[in-house]
Amino acid sequence: MAKKYELIRNSVMVNNRTLYQIKALKDFGSVKKGDLGGFIESENNLNHDGNCWVYVKAQVYGDAYVSGDVLVSGNARVYGKARVYGKAQVFGGAHVSGNARVSGKALVCESARVFRNARVFENARVYGDAQVFEDTRVFGNVRVYGNVQVFGNAQVYGNAEVSGDVEVSGNAHVYGDALVSGNAQVSENAKVYGNVYVYENAKVSGNAQVSGNAQVYGKARVYESARVSGNAQVFESARVYGNARLGKVPVNFDCDFNPYKALKEILNCPEIFPVLSGLNENLDKLISTILIKTGT
Repeated sequence: MAKKYELIRNSVMVNNRTLYQIKALKDFGSVKKGDLGGFIESENNLNHDGNCWVYVKAQVYGDAYVSGDVLVSGNARVYGKARVYGKAQVFGGAHVSGNARVSGKALVCESARVFRNARVFENARVYGDAQVFEDTRVFGNVRVYGNVQVFGNAQVYGNAEVSGDVEVSGNAHVYGDALVSGNAQVSENAKVYGNVYVYENAKVSGNAQVSGNAQVYGKARVYESARVSGNAQVFESARVYGNARLGKVPVNFDCDFNPYKALKEILNCPEIFPVLSGLNENLDKLISTILIKTGT
């Protein structure tokens, strides 16, 4: 295999490691013979095949490996046991480290951090001060930026956009065309998908799902096994939980929404309960179930 670059004497010390500047030995991609590149620890950090290159100021070291048509530029750092391949780009002040993998046409830039066992691939974009770490997966056409943290076993994919100071954690999934912003949190086994908008200080957790064109914002909470879908809006300090199913109804006041409690209120109404009771055997069973569930 013909070498496309060589290590020259110019060097820098990084974490007690000596990194050497590289120099192109031939033309390839946008690189011309004689061009000086960035700094690597050894030839084990940068493949001689493809158009991959480490530009001036960028650094690749440790057991990290860059291959394919990857470009590492600016003040970017790739280190640890990280792998960057395909046509991915790492630039700006971004760091990819640990056992992280960045591939496809993914971009990691600005001050973003991808580390531990995280995977960023396909056309995903991670930028700003965003952090993607632990065993997360970020892929598709997603945008993750701002001060976002995606961690645990969380997945963000499809055309989702996550920004601001959002946290996506646990086994949570954010996908489709979902938008999550502000200080919102999606955690545990929650799923947020479709054309959903979750923002401000809203929290979706437990086994809850928010889908369709629903919006959850303010200080609203959706948790346990609740489902919010359709054009529903949950905001201010509202709580939707238990096995609640909310489709078109806006819950826009300081309340807890639980289907059994809500039906209990109806059944306790003296104008309604006497009319319903005794009309039908199945209806009576339903009423009994509701009253048992609510401890009446």
